[in-house]
Amino acid sequence: MIFLTFREDNVLKLGLKTEQGILDVQAASSALTLEAPGMPMDVFAPGMLAACDVIAQQLAKDVAPFQPFLKTEAALELGPAVANPSKILCVGLNYAKHAAESGMEAPKEPVLFSKFNNTLAAHGDEVAIGGLEQVDYEAELAVVIGKTAKNVSVDDALDYVFGYCNANDLSERRLQFVSGQWLLGKTLDDFLPLGPYLVTADEAGDPSNMPVRGWLNGELRQDSNTNDLIFSVAECISYASQYMTLSPGDVISTGTPEGVILGMDPKVWMQPGDSYSIEIGNLGRLTNKVVA
Repeated sequence: MIFLTFREDNVLKLGLKTEQGILDVQAASSALTLEAPGMPMDVFAPGMLAACDVIAQQLAKDVAPFQPFLKTEAALELGPAVANPSKILCVGLNYAKHAAESGMEAPKEPVLFSKFNNTLAAHGDEVAIGGLEQVDYEAELAVVIGKTAKNVSVDDALDYVFGYCNANDLSERRLQFVSGQWLLGKTLDDFLPLGPYLVTADEAGDPSNMPVRGWLNGELRQDSNTNDLIFSVAECISYASQYMTLSPGDVISTGTPEGVILGMDPKVWMQPGDSYSIEIGNLGRLTNKVVA
């Protein structure tokens, strides 16, 4: 299944992408007395994914009862693909060629850092960078946890995945390296667009073999594959779960491949008016413009 969130009357709602349009899940379930998630984060509650699958099957058989709750995607104001995760973890230097272009050694263990919910943005949102000097893009595969994970093995780790989405781990490089901590350059407002969709694991395919591409103003800058990951999605989940409990809806952004501005000579940083588009596997296209 393919989910998204959208804003309506200042409320963030859960949408289910179907051939007939975007289904307002909560409105349809209330009117038709169906079991379904209410708010977007409710989709991660036990049984709710199966409930959405039942709704999708009913809609495919008979669209008429659902027609009042179907919306045209192009008319929607989208929200972040994951609305309110309790944790956002990111993995640094996790592609071999990116570590090389950054002039850093490939890590022996996953390099984890965090972002906060203030960084969340949606497909199409504008990201303000006024006053910032060294803004860089990073196309990343984000994995979303589907059930509580603690001390899970690498072999079992993918069983804990709800789905995947595109992420742009925007970075301000001067702030990132102004101290020994990367946090400041990573957690600026709207510096983690997610979307446009959250694609369930069964539809997304093998996370170890997904093409990763990114375009700056239409110019292909990043062109790689998750098979260049130093630590696989399963290894990242397992590693993090040894030290912290991962909760349903938590996001792990798994690192970016080569082609970022940091690795270029000369470095021409993003400027107001620039846009960056990301496509990973079959997760759709995430595009955001930076503005003053």
